[in-house]
Amino acid sequence: MEVSDDYFRSYEEMDVHYLMLNDHPRMIAYKNAIKNNEELFTNKIVMDVGAGTGILSVFCAQAGASKVFAVEASNLSKLIEKIADENNLTDIIKVIHSKLEDIDCNTVEKVDIIVSEWMGFYLVHEGMLDTVLLARNKFLKPDGLLFPSIAKIFAVPCQIPEYFDFFNDIYGVKMKSFGDNIRREKSSKPEIMTIKNDNILAEEKILAWIDLNTATIEDCNLIGGQDLVFACTKDGNFSGTCIWFDVEFPDGSILSTSPYETPTHWKQTIIMLPTQQEVVKDEPIAFCISLKRDQTNKRWYNLEFNILNPETTEHDLPCNCFMTKCIVAKEYIKNHY
Repeated sequence: MEVSDDYFRSYEEMDVHYLMLNDHPRMIAYKNAIKNNEELFTNKIVMDVGAGTGILSVFCAQAGASKVFAVEASNLSKLIEKIADENNLTDIIKVIHSKLEDIDCNTVEKVDIIVSEWMGFYLVHEGMLDTVLLARNKFLKPDGLLFPSIAKIFAVPCQIPEYFDFFNDIYGVKMKSFGDNIRREKSSKPEIMTIKNDNILAEEKILAWIDLNTATIEDCNLIGGQDLVFACTKDGNFSGTCIWFDVEFPDGSILSTSPYETPTHWKQTIIMLPTQQEVVKDEPIAFCISLKRDQTNKRWYNLEFNILNPETTEHDLPCNCFMTKCIVAKEYIKNHY
């Protein structure tokens, strides 16, 4: 059995879709992006890539699309047909039970819009973005639209008190040695969890910006990789790095998985440190994050995280940290620009 077969089979589990259908920020963002822009969908041909339960296909049909190709490789394709029938949309929603890669260009007409909810943890986990880009190349008209069309990944240093302070006193028992062990274990791979926004230590920075209109599959082999320097906005403990993503639709509306917004099923992705570092307001923190596509499983990414020396790492201008060179540069910019 191929890895991809396991991937599609995993999406036949009803609990997965029940979780996503109960994700209000996810659902309302797509519904509003589609149904608030009916003039873009009226009498248009749409392709829903990785249609799942088919709810986005239904939104598109309700917004006035003349035809919606619901592409679904798993056996959920049969469920989409039933849901289309429930909503009296079988004449509009055409289910294609196939991997996108296997669809013959000569059997499906070009489309005006591609809709897809392709995002995974830290945006690119599961590698479905490749499929959307392939669909764009094969089936989207030159002036066609992608929903969503822009994706951004953000990173910021954070504190994680539940994995540090918690072990100082557990029902009157000190268990720091256990905390050391669990942090060592969790620091070896990304942790999916929700971070409270008051545990964010600085202003976030963009790790990656992907324009789905122009991005290539090769562009997604390596994401990030640039040095990032942050100026702490408060005193605290640098315990790890918080990663999240936003996607933007053609009308400018945004679906955000930020810790400052209502939580989603994606939560945030945390790179946990085995030990934490006490920091003060305006202190610089520097690190580099790279997301590299795994060579054995193209749907996975390997996250590389390196803490850098802020004294030898180039800072943005202006920078709000307390290093003398940044204070001088900031004052110069203020007085001369």
